[in-house]
Amino acid sequence: MQIYKAPIDDMRFILEAFGYDELVGSLPDYEAFDLETVTAILKESGKFCTNEMLPLNRKGDQEGLTYDPETSSVTLPEGFKALYAKFVESGFAGIAHPEEFGGGGGPATLALMLSEMATATNKSFSMCPGLTHGLVEALLHFGTDQQKKDYLPKLVSGEWSGTMCLTEPQCGTDLGLVSTKAIPEGDHYKLTGTKIWITFGEHDLTENIVHLVLARLPDAPPGIKGISTFLVPKFTLDGRRNPVFCTGLEHKMGIHASPTCVINLEDAEGYLVGQPHKGMRAMFVMMNAARISVGLEGVALGEIAYQTALAFAKDRRQSRSLDRAKQDKDAAADNILVHPDVRRMLLNVKSTTEGMRGLAYWVGMHMDISQHHPDEATRQKSDDFVALLTPIVKSFCTERGFANVSEAMQVTGGAGYTTDWSIEQYMRDARIAMIYEGTNHIQALDLVGRKLPQANGRLIKGFVDEIKRFIGEHKEDESLAEFLGPLKDASKTLGEVTMQLAMKGMQDPEEAAAVASNYLNLFGLTALAYIWAHQVAACIGKEGRFYRSKIKTARYFYNMILPESAGLVAIISKGKDHMMAFEVDEL
Repeated sequence: MQIYKAPIDDMRFILEAFGYDELVGSLPDYEAFDLETVTAILKESGKFCTNEMLPLNRKGDQEGLTYDPETSSVTLPEGFKALYAKFVESGFAGIAHPEEFGGGGGPATLALMLSEMATATNKSFSMCPGLTHGLVEALLHFGTDQQKKDYLPKLVSGEWSGTMCLTEPQCGTDLGLVSTKAIPEGDHYKLTGTKIWITFGEHDLTENIVHLVLARLPDAPPGIKGISTFLVPKFTLDGRRNPVFCTGLEHKMGIHASPTCVINLEDAEGYLVGQPHKGMRAMFVMMNAARISVGLEGVALGEIAYQTALAFAKDRRQSRSLDRAKQDKDAAADNILVHPDVRRMLLNVKSTTEGMRGLAYWVGMHMDISQHHPDEATRQKSDDFVALLTPIVKSFCTERGFANVSEAMQVTGGAGYTTDWSIEQYMRDARIAMIYEGTNHIQALDLVGRKLPQANGRLIKGFVDEIKRFIGEHKEDESLAEFLGPLKDASKTLGEVTMQLAMKGMQDPEEAAAVASNYLNLFGLTALAYIWAHQVAACIGKEGRFYRSKIKTARYFYNMILPESAGLVAIISKGKDHMMAFEVDEL
């Protein structure tokens, strides 16, 4: 059973709570995308995702992909090609790309919201346009005028798709080990090498596939400083088949309708993007554009799993309520929603999912502000928020999202473990998000090793100051008192732990690395506490069940989830000693 209702009301509320019209909708570039217009687009996209994408989700999972070694071709499950054609026709593909190249000119915030619904209803399918979006961003930043003219219109429209070719058999996280070669030849380069784990590296949805490939020039210095980036299309602009071939598919735990390819380049024609040996700049633009969307995958799959589990719980009867007043005398057993532990599991998912959605959208709004606000200081402040919180959104939301899908499965019991209720697919599909676009520990290392010390701590200070500003602005509001006190305490604790981490890390880098993941999760809980307090503030004085429920959900988060911080603080204080005390042969 596949159950999904696009959470449009919550999406709109979050935008209202954080002042979308004042912060983003008022920007000159986005005046056409006010809250009402965005809501209308969300509703249409929600219908498309529910009516067109969701019905093919389980089919794609069960049918899988077909690889033909004779032609090096990959065929997606039945119905996917027609679905993609409808997707392109809908105009959703390029809605946030520049009008200059055929896009809709919409804000990044809108694109993130659309990606959540697409991921929830068909994660495998959504990965194709998601990767294309990243390639478009890389070309907008680093492509030549001619490259933009030649490639962007068809990438933006969705007629062509894009990939990101980083990983090789000997290197994943450590891209300094890339060995693919790029030899100059006239106005282009010849690339030779093997790339693995290339999502949508070959498929039958589009007439052309454009790969963004990391490779080394003959004079490249060793390590990461010797990486260059190249465009390598499946078909060149004059129609020739480029020798870049899929030589096999990975057999994966999940996302069975998303081709994960081994790609061989054999003197493939490629074109330099950006400066020689500076390729990681372009690749990081593509990766950072993807990391917020990856974080939202945890939100998306947690949401659809929650809706499924809730529907199951409303129908399922097992045992008797421990409160005699709640027992249904006309039935042999009570609905399982009477049991406190079922409530606990559902509310664990609901409170964190809605909090993480708010965090991701808030970061999305600052992405738009950092790129388009006329005031330089405002742009810098927003850019700092984005830089600081991107690893948190990617890591915290994917980790918690996976746990939430597991929690939803627990609500449904054995039924959730079968294919009947689809949660087992969501769990398999969700697991990869903690690995790709930089594993979660890499995100934690980025946070403690780069973002915290950046600009003498300006980024973390800016975020803490934002919390202080919010508390000061609402300190006279008695309705918020139960939230402001714990938020202040959480912010203070985060600041103290950050200082301790910085001091230990300066003396011994392993100390920081050993606690980085737990520190990131502590930061994530604090960030969600801020997001929830902001949402509660937006509910004060408003009538209606939606707003009352929001406040109850925030109260649950503050009392049942935020206290996890104390355990994380205790673990962080222990440092590296207990994990590094073992000899290799003791492990």
